[in-house]
Parts: sequence; structure tokens; C-alpha cells
Amino acid sequence: MAGHSKWANIQHRKKAQDAKRGKLFTRLIRELTVAARMGGSDQDSNPRLRLAVEKALAGNMPKDTMERAIKRGAGELEGVNYEEVRYEGYGPGGAAIMVDCLTDNRNRTVADVRHAFNKHGGNLGADGSVSYMFHKFGVLSFAPGAKEEHVMHVALDSGADDVIVADDGSIEVLTSADDYATVVSLMVSAGFEPDDSMVEMRADNQADLDPETAEQVASLIEALDELDDTQEVSSNVVLPLTDIE
Repeated sequence: MAGHSKWANIQHRKKAQDAKRGKLFTRLIRELTVAARMGGSDQDSNPRLRLAVEKALAGNMPKDTMERAIKRGAGELEGVNYEEVRYEGYGPGGAAIMVDCLTDNRNRTVADVRHAFNKHGGNLGADGSVSYMFHKFGVLSFAPGAKEEHVMHVALDSGADDVIVADDGSIEVLTSADDYATVVSLMVSAGFEPDDSMVEMRADNQADLDPETAEQVASLIEALDELDDTQEVSSNVVLPLTDIE
């Protein structure tokens, strides 16, 4: 299948993550803690923890930092208890936005999220107001130049759901969230290590906004992303590159 190129956005996002390493570590630690609390400290029987560990390794988190977070989540060490909260709303132009948070204070978090929406021309909606538009996917991204036929063959044999080839030759392999870790492992074993990979929420359809409105949405998403309790912000808008440079 042909698809819109997101490769430049991916590269800029990775640079932004590197520039915000301190916040990235905070997010990873919270996810490790919650994953261990919900499913235990054994990665083999806890897929969410296994994915969190993979993210932490990709973020170059020290092993002892990971281990402490897992032990806190599993109750082996004292620590803060975080809960998962999702907020949904609309940005400029009717853009659908979801904000997934891990927080130890719901009142603080909802106030921060509402303030960001209001300040940037959006509004916080009710539960379920936009989440029905999104589904969770595993995404493996390959830079332009990867051998399309070979990647597609190995991906589909490994259990991927779809392979999307963009106009610039970059490739995205889509999997279910449950099959993500297996597909990554099998593709790496076959010699096709993705240049970027993650599990993310994706909208079923992208909103078609003019450049000015898309910039406004980008500012809102950036403000939401910078909140202390935010883990992930999802939108049905392909953002302009300028918001993440």
C-alpha cells in the first residue's frame, strides 16, 4: 500500500526526544513502575513490562534505574503509586486529541490538561468523545532505501497486519499491539532491524487542516506533551515539521 511519508517527522521526533532526555526518563520510569505493578516483574509473563523495558533500553536508560523502577512497581521498594488517566478533547479545526497520563494527583493533572486546551484554542471533552477514532498499533519504520519486497515478505511472514510504502520509499510495518514484540524480534532475527519502532495510538482517518490551523494544533500538542504527567499525546493530524524542530 502507498502512504503519506512520515519519515522526516520521525527523525525530528527522535531529535526532540534526545533534547528532552530528562522528561523521557521520567516517562519511562513511570511506565516501568505501572507495568510492573499491574502485571508483575517477570517480563516473560508481562508483555507491557517487556515493551516498557525495550523502550527504556532504546532510551539508553541505565540498568539499575530500570531495576529500581520495576521493583517499586512490584512492591519490593517503596515508591509513589501512579494511576492511568486518559483525557480527550478537540483542538483548533476540530482536531481530535487524546492525552494519556500517569499521575499521583488527578486534580492537578486534569487542571493542567484543561488549561493547555483552553490556552491553545481547544476544549476538553467527555470520556469517549474522540477515543473511538483511535486504535493501538505497533509501528516499525524503515528509512528510504530499504528493500521493499524483502521487508514486506519478512513482515507478513512474521505476523504483521500491513505494510505501507510512502512516496519517498520509507516503509511502515503495522502490527497489532499484542503481536508487536514478536514481529520486531522475528524481523531483527531475519536481518531487518527497524530504524524506529513503537506502539502508538493512531486515528482511523487523518483530519485535513490548512497549514495555519495545523500549526495551532501543533502548539497545543506541544503544550500537552510538556506537562509533567503526560505519557503520550495522540492526534488525527499529521503535524508540520516546524513544531518539533
